[in-house]
Amino acid sequence: MSLLPIIEYPDPHLRERAAEVDPALLAQPAFQKRLDDMFETMYEAPGIGLAAPQVDVLERFMIVDVSEERGQPLVFVNPVIRKRSEALRAHQEGCLSIPGIYAEVTRADGIEVEALDRHGKAFTMRVDGLLATCIQHEVDHLDGKLFIDYLSPLKRSMALKKLAKLRKRG
Repeated sequence: MSLLPIIEYPDPHLRERAAEVDPALLAQPAFQKRLDDMFETMYEAPGIGLAAPQVDVLERFMIVDVSEERGQPLVFVNPVIRKRSEALRAHQEGCLSIPGIYAEVTRADGIEVEALDRHGKAFTMRVDGLLATCIQHEVDHLDGKLFIDYLSPLKRSMALKKLAKLRKRG
């Protein structure tokens, strides 16, 4: 396995909609290695989710592991959120592509998501809490949307100024 470079805001690829993955590609060793490399990269960062566009692959797949022990890796290929609860949850979010910036974002507390697993098997999950937040965040990446897009113009401006200061400091 190897670490992959994570692209950072304002890279224009973060704003592009990712293409569907051909399920026939899932059996290929190169695709499986890319998933393993993404998990290694996410754990090293450290993060709890990573979408393919963040490693400059404009395809609709992502990985997630919100467990504290890092023992519940999940793969979502061509994910679609089918239902969102009316109940909302505010959560402090950050992003590996916008390092050092955190902000409270309100999303559906519960979701139902359909996807393929790493072997091409279709599944449906109903989840809530942190896992629901993380999945919504990563699906947004597949659609070219970032968590800062949910902020008011003032808060977004403040976050981007802070990001600029952090980059100047190195």
